[in-house]
Amino acid sequence: MRSFPAAQLSDSVAAIAAGPPGPHVGAFFDLDGTLVAGFTATAHAGDRIRRGQASIGELLGILEASVRYRLGRMHFERLLVRAAGYLRGELMSDLDELGEQLFARDIASRMYPHMLKIVRAHQERAHAVVLSSSALTIHAEPVARFLGITQMLCNHFELDEHGALTGSIVKPILWGPKKASAVQQYCGANDIDLQRSYFYADGDEDVPLMSLVGNPRPVNPRRGLAATAAQRGWPVLRVAGPAGRNRRASLRRAGSAGWAALTRRG
Repeated sequence: MRSFPAAQLSDSVAAIAAGPPGPHVGAFFDLDGTLVAGFTATAHAGDRIRRGQASIGELLGILEASVRYRLGRMHFERLLVRAAGYLRGELMSDLDELGEQLFARDIASRMYPHMLKIVRAHQERAHAVVLSSSALTIHAEPVARFLGITQMLCNHFELDEHGALTGSIVKPILWGPKKASAVQQYCGANDIDLQRSYFYADGDEDVPLMSLVGNPRPVNPRRGLAATAAQRGWPVLRVAGPAGRNRRASLRRAGSAGWAALTRRG
């Protein structure tokens, strides 16, 4: 498995600059763990806890569901719908506004500096840059706007006629193979060559999409993706997190991590 150690990360940018330009080349980016250190959903969860909006029953339900998911006893789709259920009745406009506030306060400082350079390198080559994540729009859209990314493939809350959340998620839910299928369809509709394209992600569930593109780029990969990368010879990016991250452990953080597990991944 070839990797780009810290001293040679500039090679990953140089390789983009030396490659073919134009919108027929796609650059697809996962969100959590790839562009942002950790989970974007923790900021929203922490805010709910600070405001007293998350009940003890919600916190316990979140933690119980996240454990079941990690043990393989609950599917991602059910997790995401369960998370949406806690927000039923909320106005989408209010959540969008809150998402922008939380991005400025908590998320922007957690973005990987080297990944910002990677995004810019693709934009300078006029590639089709797309945020392709299993995250929800309230977490993905502020990051995309900050990076100047106008195209997104992510999950959406189902809304009623008043713009309020129904407690469900718009189908199909993008995750694993379904996320890979969504990217395939996007490329077909926009004349993008998958064999010339790039995909950046850290999660085991993104192996299907990594296998489709000509330039798979695991970023700080988790165990399953790292093993596949080693087997297939995919170059791995080992990027350093932003300096000065707050690592305090507390009940608030534990609850946030559990809620984030329900809205994973990204």
